[in-house]
Amino acid sequence: MRYGFTTGSCAAAAAKAAAYMLLTGLKKTEITIETPKGILYNAKLLDIMCGENEVSCAVEKDGGDDPDITTGTWIYAKVLYVEENTKNEIIIEGGIGVGRVTKPGLDQPVGNAAINRVPREMIKKEVLEVCRLVDYKGSLRIEISVPEGEKLCERTFNPRLGIVGGISILGTSGIVEPMSSQALIDTIRVELRQRRVLGFDYVAVSPGNYGLEFMRKTYGYDLDKSVKCSNFIGATIDMAVEMGFQKMLLTGHIGKLIKVAGGIMNTHSKEADCRMELLTAFSVKEQIEPLQLRRILECVTTEEAVSVIEESGKLQQVMEQVAEHICYYMENRAGGKIKTDCIIFSNEYGELAKSKGAEEWFILLGQEQAQ
Repeated sequence: MRYGFTTGSCAAAAAKAAAYMLLTGLKKTEITIETPKGILYNAKLLDIMCGENEVSCAVEKDGGDDPDITTGTWIYAKVLYVEENTKNEIIIEGGIGVGRVTKPGLDQPVGNAAINRVPREMIKKEVLEVCRLVDYKGSLRIEISVPEGEKLCERTFNPRLGIVGGISILGTSGIVEPMSSQALIDTIRVELRQRRVLGFDYVAVSPGNYGLEFMRKTYGYDLDKSVKCSNFIGATIDMAVEMGFQKMLLTGHIGKLIKVAGGIMNTHSKEADCRMELLTAFSVKEQIEPLQLRRILECVTTEEAVSVIEESGKLQQVMEQVAEHICYYMENRAGGKIKTDCIIFSNEYGELAKSKGAEEWFILLGQEQAQ
């Protein structure tokens, strides 16, 4: 699998090249930078525009073999002299298509361009290298822009995070590793941290859009105030404990949450799948007939299995067991440091079960909604 390079690496490469062309008057068609990972990035330069006091150029984002909506996007850097500043200072700003932070708890403070700390350090390092090369001791202003950024922003987490007007310039290692789950976990961490910074010690989470939409339609809780944890239930609990949350509500489809009832903390099908076995085991405990147990075990989907259990007349009892076990394993993962509740639903039957403390959440979330 081929790795790619982050928007942060592209911005740093474009900034270094533009600075070199501005300070030397020489044109370049490619530039090399060293990523924080230690891997060299040799970038081709596009759309070069040279003026007396400024130079701009672009680098095309290459995400490698990892699916990435920014792959193919041109990341621009414009470098300008700062005449009024005698210090050797590198000023980094965001231009068109780079988001602006509007909520606390993110990598950058409210009001700043969404160019994260590591990309800023990369840009500064590469530009200062050029300054030393040509013995330039003045200051430079770097403006990073992404012409397609405002449109691409709609397909990212940025609107949920309170980053408006464009994409973020990201990356901690400088490279994009194929099939890496780290980006998703980092996003979950950001959402949790934002909520904690706002003063909340409780959080509602859901594996995906189905759960968030169920919360909105059934209980009137705004999906934008929930945290989408994808398959990473365990990692989300770990991060919530680390940040000092006291309570967590997990809402999700039976197809995902039945795995948690068996202690499975990464619900991706590649990690584990014993949905029917677990549903059958809970049904055995409620003394459902052997023929129906066999039918449950042979089901392909959890929706189908729920229908079989419903035929037995013991759906409520089975699902109450499932909810109890989900909370048990969540609290076990948290080492008893978080009080957990859950709500389970199916597409056909709606709410299947909720834990004993879930009712309290409706009051809590309703009060927050009214603020």
